[in-house]
Amino acid sequence: MPYSRRRFTLGALAWFAAGRAAAAPLAGWTGAIAAANLRGFRRDPGTASGTVRLVGLPAPGPDSPPALNYVWATFPAPPGGWDLSRRTVLGATVTNRGAEPAEILLWAVGSSSWDAVPAAARLAPGESCVLECPLRETFPDGTPKLDPGRVAALELILRGRPRGQVALELSAVHAAGEAPAWVAPLGRVAVPEVSDEAPAPGRRVRVRLAGERQPGLYAVLHLPVDWTPGRPWPLLVEYPGNLFHVPGCRSPGLPEQGVIGAGMTLGRGSICLGLPFVDRRWGRIAESGWGNPDETVAYALAMLAQVRDDWGADPANTVLTGFSRGALACGYIGLRDDRLAAWWKGFHACQHYDGDGWNGATWAGAMERARRFRGRSVFHTDNAAAKFQPLMDAMGVPATFVQSGLGAHATAMFLDDRASTRQLRAWYRDLVG
Repeated sequence: MPYSRRRFTLGALAWFAAGRAAAAPLAGWTGAIAAANLRGFRRDPGTASGTVRLVGLPAPGPDSPPALNYVWATFPAPPGGWDLSRRTVLGATVTNRGAEPAEILLWAVGSSSWDAVPAAARLAPGESCVLECPLRETFPDGTPKLDPGRVAALELILRGRPRGQVALELSAVHAAGEAPAWVAPLGRVAVPEVSDEAPAPGRRVRVRLAGERQPGLYAVLHLPVDWTPGRPWPLLVEYPGNLFHVPGCRSPGLPEQGVIGAGMTLGRGSICLGLPFVDRRWGRIAESGWGNPDETVAYALAMLAQVRDDWGADPANTVLTGFSRGALACGYIGLRDDRLAAWWKGFHACQHYDGDGWNGATWAGAMERARRFRGRSVFHTDNAAAKFQPLMDAMGVPATFVQSGLGAHATAMFLDDRASTRQLRAWYRDLVG
């Protein structure tokens, strides 16, 4: 069997520097296999202990949801995550047992809203390689991507839609390399993990519409730690990015990934609500694209009303934010009709905005939608003023443009104590009073 060691990331260099003697099996890996979340794969049970063989499912037929550009397997850590705070890499041997080349990403996924670190390879049929995720990797400005003391999952992604037989084998999962205990950056915001518990102050939980018959559709509600009933609360609504996996960006496309609200509010003084893009034909969240835009608008209106009635969200003090696809959605979805447009006191858009041309968000359409805005101001992070100022002029409100300096397509900057984030927090406090 061909075996390659030339497909290493920087993390693999740490593996060799530390020596194989420092490697250790990953605690709880057998349980992670049993609890794996598979999308587009099934697990072949006939493999040795600690080894996982993933076999691709047939392409969906006309009566099934359309295929995505990725298939994946997520192996969750035990409660509390994997503590790899003194390790430098998390890795595995990956073997292509299928009949066609495979573009793969192996992700060490962070807990409590931290990002993820990848290792990537293109494997020919029959080829095997060791992939190492560098746990100490940073964004270009030096911001850590991951808290290695709380790794939430190991995830294997197959990029592209398979044309033939797909079979990948994951074995020898390990942590390796030795390093001083990792210390979180000063001022980093800790975001609660999402659960299915009942809403409560400080919790971040999945919620569904009353009477919802499609349980695959949900939003994420984050009540502030100081929440009490009987008074109106500012509401910060957030749309997530598109499903997107490249070595520089992991975006699952689900409401859980939204952390801008927590970074803007610091978990106090405002309710945060992560909304989905909706596809009722298949009864699920649209991780990619808009879903059905009109159904997405209808869902937003119903969920906003429910959070108003149940938790005191103030319709006169509601702000919309989003990252990437979610930033485009501020205009493309948020201003799609007058009913939804009436909710917004302001927008914050990160790395894109309506009119970019993506998936039908044309400039002409954005200009028409802009005239529905009835809010007071707009704030942009990592967007070009020269590009979007004409839309702001059409909206008739002041707009602020800042550059975060993160140097990546991500939202980690909102959890840091950096100048652009402090400016955003001040803008939000002034807006909602």
